Amino acid sequence: QVQLVESGGGLVQAGGSLRLACAVSGRTITSNAWAWFRQAPGKEREFVAAISRDGAITNYADSVKGRFIISRDNAKNQFYLQMNGLNPEDTAWYFCAGSPRGVATNTGLYYSYWGQGTQVTVSS
Repeated sequence: QVQLVESGGGLVQAGGSLRLACAVSGRTITSNAWAWFRQAPGKEREFVAAISRDGAITNYADSVKGRFIISRDNAKNQFYLQMNGLNPEDTAWYFCAGSPRGVATNTGLYYSYWGQGTQVTVSS
């Protein structure tokens, strides 16, 4: 059984940084593509970033490009979202997800595994 557990969320001031982590169990990190999605209050879930199965390709939403970085640690079987230059519009629940397709897609339907989420709040 695949389990994804997020950590690293919290409250940060605008302009600050946070690093989210997603611990993966039940699958090796090299067997899937991995991604981060987020959902703000009253809004639909949206794609944030993804990394392909081989780690060679990353994909970012325009709203976070240049500020967020997705990466992974094969030895720890974890992947991460480094978030810099945070602003109040980044406030949301952040979810990690895994796709057996292996492609760094921004389509949530292609992700079979999901974590429970971690909350990020950015104060102005």
